[in-house]
Amino acid sequence: MKTIEVIGYNRANLGKKTAKELRTLSQVPCVLYGGKQQVHFSVPMILFRDLLYTPEVHQVDLNIEGTHYKAIVQDAQFHPVNEMILHVDFLELDENKPVKMNIPVHLQGTAVGVTKGGKLISKLRKLTVSALPKDMPDYVTVDVSGLDLGKSIKVGDVKAENFVILNSPSNPVASIEIPRGLRGKGAE
Repeated sequence: MKTIEVIGYNRANLGKKTAKELRTLSQVPCVLYGGKQQVHFSVPMILFRDLLYTPEVHQVDLNIEGTHYKAIVQDAQFHPVNEMILHVDFLELDENKPVKMNIPVHLQGTAVGVTKGGKLISKLRKLTVSALPKDMPDYVTVDVSGLDLGKSIKVGDVKAENFVILNSPSNPVASIEIPRGLRGKGAE
């Protein structure tokens, strides 16, 4: 899994008024939890561009005034109107403790149903995965080359190596939709 370094600064005062002042200075109030103690800090807003505005998942190397932590983004809150980042929660990683993350799905291969005129539909863009931090994949690869018209690949059909997929096994990941022009031919 890719790692991004984020530099933060400890927050002396907590509360709504202080958080509002930080946001006017283009800082995002953050919390790191899951370790021995909670750490309240702020990060320049520009450093979240490569971390939050991407479909990929990353581990974060937090550098808070010289103290380094390995973490992941647990939650990010945005303003409902102007989409400004209001708050970010980080979860400190423990090498011996499994962590739960939403991992993107990559569809691989050319489906048989697509060559017959069908349309490949991606039903799930991300799968919820539980694994140790060292075993967490960058993405889950799903082979769609065996899909025919009207067929789908379910979560239970996806091969998981060193991680557990937490989504319901009956949920479809990808399917081949039969176009309207081909539907009438089967009925005649």
